[in-house]
Amino acid sequence: MSTHSVSAPLRILCIHGYRQNSGTFRDKTGALRKLLKKQAELVYISAPHRVTLSAEIEQDQEKKNEAKDEEDPRGWWFSDIQARTFHAGQVCEASLGLEESFETVKTAIREQGPFDGILGFSQGAALVAMLCALQEQQLAPELKFRFAILVAGFPSVCAQHERFYTGVTLTTPSLHVFGQTDGVIPDTMSRELLLKFKDPQVLIHPGGHFVPAASTHRQTYQEFLKRFQG
Repeated sequence: MSTHSVSAPLRILCIHGYRQNSGTFRDKTGALRKLLKKQAELVYISAPHRVTLSAEIEQDQEKKNEAKDEEDPRGWWFSDIQARTFHAGQVCEASLGLEESFETVKTAIREQGPFDGILGFSQGAALVAMLCALQEQQLAPELKFRFAILVAGFPSVCAQHERFYTGVTLTTPSLHVFGQTDGVIPDTMSRELLLKFKDPQVLIHPGGHFVPAASTHRQTYQEFLKRFQG
């Protein structure tokens, strides 16, 4: 393991959203990398599960348009085990693929770590919250994140995942970012996840389903990260 000097940038593991991968998420967060270049190094990994778009696209024109932009779409778990699809609001008894995704994150830590923090977007942010729970429950010694940034996050409504939320207040320092006009993950869902954390910091933007990185957001990101430098 390498050691960092006081001036070294924070290393942040980045967890993409559903139907993205490490490359597409890196491209879509170029403005954020530029915004934080003096403070943080962002490292991207891909989810282990390939998403088959055909079934979802047939039912949703918006997804058909999105699919044109996504190559090798990936997911962290599926809410519909039979169809191997995912919808944030789909209530289910059991999911498919979550444990493999935990292992993917642990492998990334072993091979590319250490990491100071973790950032997740959409389904990736929901995964980050679960990883925080595992870390605080001391169920995964590899997890040693000092902070979490959750963009367009939400609590999973799968019954199998209740163990991550029930009777738990997560104490990992967190910054929650969400858009007031997000049509994919409504801000009401992001606010539900917010309630699972103790003393969360919040950045609300007027936009939709993306990682905001305008100059007006710089101060919030930088002040949050300053707490973990030095």
